Amino acid sequence: MFADRQPRSFLDTGALSRLAAVPLCSRRPMQGNVSGRHTSPHRGASVEFAEYRKYVPGDDLRRLDWRAYGRSDRFYVKEFEADTNLRLCVVFDTSGSMDFGSTGITKIEYARKLAGSLAYLASQQGDAVGLSCVADGIVRNIPPKRGPAHLMNVFDILEQAQPSGATQLVSVLHELAETIRQRALIVILSDFFVEPELLRGCLQHLRFRKHDVSMLQLLDPLELNFNFRRPMRFIDMEGGPSIFAEPNEIADRYQKALQKYADELLAVVLESAVDFHPVTLDESFEQVLMRFLVGRTRTKGVQ
Repeated sequence: MFADRQPRSFLDTGALSRLAAVPLCSRRPMQGNVSGRHTSPHRGASVEFAEYRKYVPGDDLRRLDWRAYGRSDRFYVKEFEADTNLRLCVVFDTSGSMDFGSTGITKIEYARKLAGSLAYLASQQGDAVGLSCVADGIVRNIPPKRGPAHLMNVFDILEQAQPSGATQLVSVLHELAETIRQRALIVILSDFFVEPELLRGCLQHLRFRKHDVSMLQLLDPLELNFNFRRPMRFIDMEGGPSIFAEPNEIADRYQKALQKYADELLAVVLESAVDFHPVTLDESFEQVLMRFLVGRTRTKGVQ
């Protein structure tokens, strides 16, 4: 563990030590500025063979494959995968709806645990970490960098983030697609209370820019089960009008609308080839992260 100047309530040292056994992998080639453990789109020095190509004057003669020459009477050069570091960009939803929670923890507190843990794990393996707090715009943003001092800045901003305002996630993601210049692993932590069809364009925009995109959707069990027993006033936490309703009268319509939303969202993420993880707040965040890390290990190198 690193020597932090203050305890962080959202970091669990025991969980981090267990999670560190599984690397944080990218599913797409990354463009970093130092040697690392992630595949690069460029050729370089590595133990993993990539391909043969024909020799051209100026190539390093030490890379000639003499066995290939013996078989074909032509000169071929061995090319190897280059390994580099990645840029982890965490998109942290701080809109008003993230302040909800019925299990003793709110969505933003849960997201803070996920974001802090991922930032630490990435930093420990030499990767750059960045953070964008978003609501009705980009509230706070620090570009990806490496080093313990920068990681402390990320933790400070996570600790200070407070949920408020409306969600403008679609426009924010379009903006980030243009402003994050180099390929990055972009992890979005949100409840995604957005029309799925509107998400399609920004997810494809991110993929077009060669980013590796992961979505972790945080929902409270009450939002999924709608397990209310008496008349309730439902308040829009992002500033909309409140609604007084009898839950028994609207439960069926609510469940149908929720299922329709879930089906449409799943169709969008599958079409966009995005790494999608639905999460409920009553799950162990360590198990969620372990599932996330192991899943990415299995799909490492998928284009």
